Amino acid sequence: MDELTLVQQLAVLVLPVILAITVHEAAHGYVADRLGDRTARLLGRVTLNPLRHIDPVGTVLVPLAMYSLTALASGGSGFLFGWAKPVPVNPRNLARPRRDMAIVAAAGPLSNLIMAALWSATIFVGGWLLPFSSWVGAPLLLMGAAGVLINVVLLVLNMIPLPPLDGGRVLVGLLPVRLARVVARIEPYGLAILIALLVTGVLGRFVSPFILAGIQLLPGSDVVLRLFFS
Repeated sequence: MDELTLVQQLAVLVLPVILAITVHEAAHGYVADRLGDRTARLLGRVTLNPLRHIDPVGTVLVPLAMYSLTALASGGSGFLFGWAKPVPVNPRNLARPRRDMAIVAAAGPLSNLIMAALWSATIFVGGWLLPFSSWVGAPLLLMGAAGVLINVVLLVLNMIPLPPLDGGRVLVGLLPVRLARVVARIEPYGLAILIALLVTGVLGRFVSPFILAGIQLLPGSDVVLRLFFS
């Protein structure tokens, strides 16, 4: 996407980012509701309305500032990082709290996997329409590629075994009780650890092979790789 202006890049990214975050959070709430905890539903979080999930700082200001600054600094595509409002879940309402919390946590990344597959189909639709109408085909092609990238990145990052990330909560649900309690104590410091790893570049070196492998498993991977990693 380097040949696009910053405004055009942001226009291509807005819909895939909003959908990735909204469906991810709604999936947590929906699965929790199905497993017996109605907290998220009562608070209006089992919904595809993005306004119910958006954090003004973490979903809007931080990603916009980070992408704009890194895009201007690199002269090409920028780097996105942000977060949404976490979906509240009360483990006491679940039949088997440790197991069910792990299932609720896994629902978010699973939704990103499904969306990545759907966006890969959008790449083919956009490519098919491109010779007939570039006004329709080009945006679909670009948004499809962005959707695949964003959802694969969210899937990989969220499955890092570090509380409060989804992977950390899945790990807590799978470990023996004593080890689970030790891992759970990391949660208050998890976001600070994650940001430190991002800033130092350690996390990027660790997750990049998984992100690239995840993209290559999906149809249309050549378009994503050419646009973002050329």
